[in-house]
Amino acid sequence: MKYKLIKLILMIFIIFSSFLIYDVYTKDTNILNTSMVDNILIWLITLSLLVYYIRKKHNPELVASSITTNKKSEEELRKKNKPNVSFNDVAGLDEVKEEMQEIIDFINNPTRFQKMGAKIPSGILFHGPPGTGKTLLAKALAGETNSNFLYSSGSEFVEKYVGVGAKRIRALFEKAKKDSPTIIFIDEIDAIGCKRNLDSNNEKDQTLNQLLVELDGFNKDSIVVVVGATNRLDLLDEALTRPGRFDRHIYIGNPNIKAREDIFKVHVKNKPIDISVNLEELSRKTHGFSGAQLANIANEAAILAVRKNKRKIDINDFNSAIERVVAGLEVKNPTVLNKEKEIVAHHEAGHAIVGKLLKSDMIQKISIIPRGQALGYVLKFPDDERYLLTEKELYNKIIVLLAGRAAEKVIFNEITTGAENDLKKATELATNIVCNYGMSSLGNMAINENYIRYYITSINNEVSNIIESCYTKALNVIEENIDFLKDVARYLIDNETMSINELNEIFEKNHQLTKTVN
Repeated sequence: MKYKLIKLILMIFIIFSSFLIYDVYTKDTNILNTSMVDNILIWLITLSLLVYYIRKKHNPELVASSITTNKKSEEELRKKNKPNVSFNDVAGLDEVKEEMQEIIDFINNPTRFQKMGAKIPSGILFHGPPGTGKTLLAKALAGETNSNFLYSSGSEFVEKYVGVGAKRIRALFEKAKKDSPTIIFIDEIDAIGCKRNLDSNNEKDQTLNQLLVELDGFNKDSIVVVVGATNRLDLLDEALTRPGRFDRHIYIGNPNIKAREDIFKVHVKNKPIDISVNLEELSRKTHGFSGAQLANIANEAAILAVRKNKRKIDINDFNSAIERVVAGLEVKNPTVLNKEKEIVAHHEAGHAIVGKLLKSDMIQKISIIPRGQALGYVLKFPDDERYLLTEKELYNKIIVLLAGRAAEKVIFNEITTGAENDLKKATELATNIVCNYGMSSLGNMAINENYIRYYITSINNEVSNIIESCYTKALNVIEENIDFLKDVARYLIDNETMSINELNEIFEKNHQLTKTVN
C-alpha cells in the first residue's frame, strides 16, 4: 500500500514537471504561474522521489522482506483455516463418525486406497433437522485430517448480477486446490442447489452449473472433499446429488437417549455440577431434543446458577433450563385475571389427566405460570425411546391435545382461544395420519405434496372426521373423570405448579371414582 502511494505521488510530480517544461519553452503563457524558486523546488522533490523509487525497486533485501511478510501472512491464514476440533469433541454420532473414518484414512494415507484403484468420495452430503451437529462434524473431519477448512454458506453465492455467483464458486475451489488437502463446507446448500426448471435460466442456475462442473473436475490432482449440509434434501437438484458429485448421503437426526447423555457429558465437562444432577434422567426428559438444544440447556442452567449465586449447578437449574427452552421465558408479575387463571388451570388439568389415563406420555410437570405466549403448559416425555407409533397411539396423542378445550367445554360450557396451539398440532398430526401414514379411510396410500391439491376435499373431510372423533373421546374421558379434573385444577390454582408425584397422589385418592379407559 505504501509503494502504491509513492507511485501516485511520483506520477503527480511528473505531471507538474511536464507543465514546468512546457512553461519554460512557452514564454507567452505561464500555465502554472510559478516563480523560478518554486520550479527548482518541484524539480528537486521529483528527482528525489524518482531516485528513492528506483533504489527501493532494485533493493533485494526489501523484496525478500516483502516476500517473507506475504509468506507469514499466508501461513497465519492457513493456521486460522485449520480447526482444532476432533471427533473427541463430537458426542452421540458414533455411526456417522465410523462412516467418516474411511475419508479420514484416505486423506491421511491415500496410497493404500490408490493401490486398490479406489477413489476418494468427491462429496459428502449431511442432511437432517437443524441443530444436530452437521457443521461440527465437518470441522471435526478437517481437524482429524489436519486439512484446511473453508466455510461458506449457500446464500453467499446468490447474487442478482449474472456471473458473480459462478465466479465466487471458481475462486473458492481454486483456493481449495492451492491449499490441498482441504475440506470445503457449504452450509444450507439448498440455497444454490434447488431443482432447476425448464423455463428458468437465472443467476442461481448459472451458479449451480458452475458448482456441478467443479465437483466433476476438481478432484483429479489434489485432495479436496466437499461437504454440503441441508435441512431439505428433497429440494436439491438430481444432478447435484448423483454419485460422482455427492457420493455419500448421511442422515444426521436428533440423538437417542444414550447419545443425549453423551452430549450432556461433553457440555458439562468444564462446569461445576452438583451431585443431585443425574445425566441419564436429564436425557430421558429431553426426548426429541437436538444437540444444539441440549447445549443450550446446559448453558442456561449455568446462567441460572450464577444468577442465584450458587457454587454448583444443581438439578433444579437444569429443570428450569428445560422449561426455559421448551416453554419460553417466565413472565414476572403476570396480570392474569382470576377468571382466566381458573380457565387455564382446568385447561392444563384436562391435558394432564387425559394423558395420565390414556398413558400417552409421562407427565413431568404441570404449570399455570405464564411463559412466553402461553398462560400454562404441561411438560411430558415418553416412557420409552420410541421410533414407531401405532394408529391407536397417534389418535391418543390427538385426544390429549384436544383435552384442554374439552375441559373448558365441560366445566364452563364455553371454549376460549387458549387451544390455538393445540389445534395446530392436532391438525398437523391428523394430516400426517391421512397423507403420510395411510391410516384413514382413503386407504394405504401416501399422498405426495405435489398432488395434495387434487385430493384437498377428501383430505379435509378425513382430517375433520379424525379431529371431531378425538374431541368427542376427550369429552367423554373428562366427563367420566370430572372429580379428578377438579382436584387437579384446584391444586394448580392454589400452588401454580404440580409435579408428577403430586399428580399421582391425587390420582390415587380418586382411584375408586376413576373409571377405566379402554
